Amino acid sequence: MEAVYDGYISKHLNRKASEPLAQLLAKTKITPNQVTWAAFGVALLSFISFISGLNIVGGLLAQLSSIVDGIDGSLARRKGMTSTLGGFLDSVLDRYADILIVLGLTLWSLSHESYPGIWLVGFLAMTGTLCFSYTRARISADYRHLFDKGLKSLASRDIRLFLIMLGAITGQAYFCLIVIAILTNLTVFYRLIFLHRYLGQKGD
Repeated sequence: MEAVYDGYISKHLNRKASEPLAQLLAKTKITPNQVTWAAFGVALLSFISFISGLNIVGGLLAQLSSIVDGIDGSLARRKGMTSTLGGFLDSVLDRYADILIVLGLTLWSLSHESYPGIWLVGFLAMTGTLCFSYTRARISADYRHLFDKGLKSLASRDIRLFLIMLGAITGQAYFCLIVIAILTNLTVFYRLIFLHRYLGQKGD
C-alpha cells in the first residue's frame, strides 16, 4: 500500500486521530485492507444518512471516513504489509466513497433546499472530484510530487471531506457543493496549465 500525500487537514487534524488508532490496531490481527473496507463502509453510512435526511450525521460520518482512510496506510507500514494491491484497492474504494458522499449531499440538498441547479452543481462537484484524483493518478510517478503542494493540492480529498462535513452540519449543502465544484475543477485546469509549462521547459 503506497504512501499517500497528506493534505493540510489530514496533516494537522486527521493524523492526530488516525496515527494512535493505527498504533493500537498494529497489535491486533486486523489487516490494512480490512481498514480500507471499513473506511468505505463509513462512507456508505454517510450516504445512507444523507438520503435519510440526517445531514449532521452524514457530515460527521464523511469526516470520520476521511480519518479512517488515513489508518490503512499507516497500519500497513507498521505491520510491514504494504502492497501494490492494497494501494490499488484503497484508491478504487476512495473513488466510490467520494461518489457516494457527494451524491448523498446532493440528494439531501434536493430534498431540503430550494436553490436552482442543484443537480448541475452536484454533477460539477462530482466531476471535479473524480478528475482531481484522476489527474494525480494519471501523471507519471516522476512528476506526481508536483501535484502535492501549493495551489495544485488545494482541493485534496481531506479538504473536500472536511468542507462536506461543515456544509452538512450547517445545512448549507448547496453552497458547499458550489465551493467543491469550483475548487476541484479550477485546480484540475491549473494542473494542466502548470504541467504544460513545466514539461515544455524540460522538453518532455
